[in-house]
Amino acid sequence: MRKSIDGLAAMVQLCFSLDPFSSCLFVFCNRNRDKLKILRWEHNGFWLYYRRLERGKFQWPNTNNGTTLSINSRQLNWLLDGLSIEQKSAHKIVSAKAVI
Repeated sequence: MRKSIDGLAAMVQLCFSLDPFSSCLFVFCNRNRDKLKILRWEHNGFWLYYRRLERGKFQWPNTNNGTTLSINSRQLNWLLDGLSIEQKSAHKIVSAKAVI
């Protein structure tokens, strides 16, 4: 997690052959899976978001080194909340009975 904006943008371009100036968000995770960085281009500059968990780990998807994975905004929110992106829904549906 030592790379900053320039290093991450270069990694996106050189390692993954993707355009860092696109409208995509590029998410990076450390080995311990307790820190994330998100690189985003907007209008005329980059945003770099950083999130560190005090307890627990991110449920980082299993991918081979050097591969990319496209996820939707719901899956990104699940990832940031510490949930698995491979689940079917964010919460289990629990049937409740009303007692009157």
